[in-house]
Amino acid sequence: MSETAVKAPGVPDAGRWKALVFIALAQLMVVLDATIVNIALPSAQQDLGISDGNRQWVVTAYALAFGGLLLFGGRIADLWGRKRTFVTGLAGFAVASALGGAATNEAMMFGSRALQGVFGALLAPAALSLLAVMFTDAKERAKAFGIYGAIAGGGGAVGLILGGFLTEYLNWRWTFFVNIPFAIVAAAGAYLVIREPQGGRNRSPLDIPGVILSTLGLVSLVYGFTRAESNGWSDALTVGMFVAAAVLLLAFVIVESRVKAPLLPLRVITERNRGGIYLSLGLAIIAMFGLFLFLTYYLQVVKGYTPVKTGFAFLPMIAGMITGSTQIGTRLMTRVAPRLLMGPGFLVAAVGMLLLTQLEINTSYAGVLLPGMLLLGLGMGTAFMPAMSMATMGVEVRDAGVASAMVNTSQQVGGAIGTALLNTIAASATTSYVADHIGGATSRSQQQLVQLQGQVQGYTSAIWFAVGILVAAAVIALTFINAGRPGGTTVTGSAAGDGVEDELPVPVVAH
Repeated sequence: MSETAVKAPGVPDAGRWKALVFIALAQLMVVLDATIVNIALPSAQQDLGISDGNRQWVVTAYALAFGGLLLFGGRIADLWGRKRTFVTGLAGFAVASALGGAATNEAMMFGSRALQGVFGALLAPAALSLLAVMFTDAKERAKAFGIYGAIAGGGGAVGLILGGFLTEYLNWRWTFFVNIPFAIVAAAGAYLVIREPQGGRNRSPLDIPGVILSTLGLVSLVYGFTRAESNGWSDALTVGMFVAAAVLLLAFVIVESRVKAPLLPLRVITERNRGGIYLSLGLAIIAMFGLFLFLTYYLQVVKGYTPVKTGFAFLPMIAGMITGSTQIGTRLMTRVAPRLLMGPGFLVAAVGMLLLTQLEINTSYAGVLLPGMLLLGLGMGTAFMPAMSMATMGVEVRDAGVASAMVNTSQQVGGAIGTALLNTIAASATTSYVADHIGGATSRSQQQLVQLQGQVQGYTSAIWFAVGILVAAAVIALTFINAGRPGGTTVTGSAAGDGVEDELPVPVVAH
């Protein structure tokens, strides 16, 4: 490591705010990609001749590679160095995006999406762990994670707007090519300005059994939920995937408790604050991902919005997230305990979701959708910010990559569960409604109206479940997370035995 990269213990890195710009840019690229491709999917499917049965693989190939390899990516960041892993992830993501944009058939498209997932799994935990080790002052950490949290929450909705513009006015291929300038700027900036703290590597040998079991277990879990959405919960392969996931992940936990240098040290997840954050964040993402999907369909299919207009309709949610994260979360993070931001944040989001259960075919955007999305964004932004910060606070420097990967894993798995679970609930409610009402529809227009009403009934039924899930996330945040406000005390260990190394005295209150 060069002289400029080494800093004395506890002395903040001079280039940390410049580094934040490039880390945030990379995070924006990854989050954008999660939704931008959804908007482009119908056009890409038609151009490349992808069948209806296979089109889900454009999304699934990415989700499986990304979700399955996150823990491995986090461990590589700890072993290989976070800056190096970050830049490699960006370079690989750019190449994979170029291949996706240039795809001439479905095999090339699916391969490029899987490759994006592989490099995304390197990039995402490296980005979050770089923030964790570079920002050690409580107030600065709150600001940095406020910006990061706003991007993590709002980037998906920005993707809907950008995806709509690119698809409508240029070509679906640009939803891939747009990643390349993001990646080049972020990689060049990161290479020049990021400086890691000394002594932060984890040079223990790689836990190969842990890598194999965790990757196969997470892939089985994500694929099980993805398949449940298209083939039903009773499908033999769906059930088999869930059984395999349970067996593999149980074996993974047993292996991790016994090996000398585990891929995921159990101290990272058994500490009650981090465990509570991973669980509540995963539940919140389940609720939110389902809602993105339903609102997109509601606005385009029921209300007849164009892709661009749909994207703009999500702007209040983005504004709410940015305000909640950078203004409310950041300003209060150093003054109140994290659970007093996360719990109420999830409850405010639940109130916003509750408003959206009132959707009907002729619902006013200004009267219901606007306030609902604004409250949802405000609540989520306020809760995400301390969650992102606390998930890596107090963890040993050598475990920062894996702890960051767990945040991303809870989000990725939560997204897969949310899409499959809430979609199934919506489809079931729609089918039931149509079966009960279609008999009274005599003309074609009346039948179409019943079909639309059935769809809306399905969305609102699923949103009711999402309200309950957000309330559960709030209860978990308020009961599990018991850390005091950051900045009060610096400690070198916790009851769970996961101390902070001397090089990084992160403020954390003993439990």
